[in-house]
Amino acid sequence: MLALAMVPQADAASIEAQVRDAAGKPLADAVVYAIPGVSRDTRPSRIPVAVEQVDREFVPYVTVVQTGATVTFPNRDTILHHVYSFSAAKPFEIKLYTGKSPTEVVFDKPGAVTLGCNIHDWMIGYILVVSTPHFAKADAAGNARLRDLPAGAYDIQAWHPQQRAAPAPQRVTLEAPSSPSVAFTVDAPPRKPKYKPPLDRLKY
Repeated sequence: MLALAMVPQADAASIEAQVRDAAGKPLADAVVYAIPGVSRDTRPSRIPVAVEQVDREFVPYVTVVQTGATVTFPNRDTILHHVYSFSAAKPFEIKLYTGKSPTEVVFDKPGAVTLGCNIHDWMIGYILVVSTPHFAKADAAGNARLRDLPAGAYDIQAWHPQQRAAPAPQRVTLEAPSSPSVAFTVDAPPRKPKYKPPLDRLKY
């Protein structure tokens, strides 16, 4: 489970979320986030988020960040990668490199960003940029917990990169301290690993 680190609040609440697919099975890598009914001046963490390239894959497969967050793309492989995105929320390109990410990318617009490698076509990853600091990513059991939410009304939303349609948001009014539960069904196929040719067959 992934959530933005926040200072615990004595009067804060949390939300327990469960995400299932259309067959009722746990849906890992789904993102659950809470949009407050009253706008608050919250800024993203100054600590960059890392999306690594490991064994010719993006790790993590799904990342969620707040609008304005900075992301780095370190290459842990010994071969070159060429990271890019054509997504409207953040088109960018980091050309051939290994080791430390040669640049940091600021994700300044909300939306889904699909990552690719211009050399290795099977490499796919996703970044969801949300306009809230309250978010979490579902674990292998489909569970996610949003922590340290101030009391108030929220629209709770779920997202998955393979979803066929976005599930309807759920309205929740929190009182502190409390920990209500929400459940989402997301029509998304299970993730299937893509074929990767052996390293000795690669030119790059």
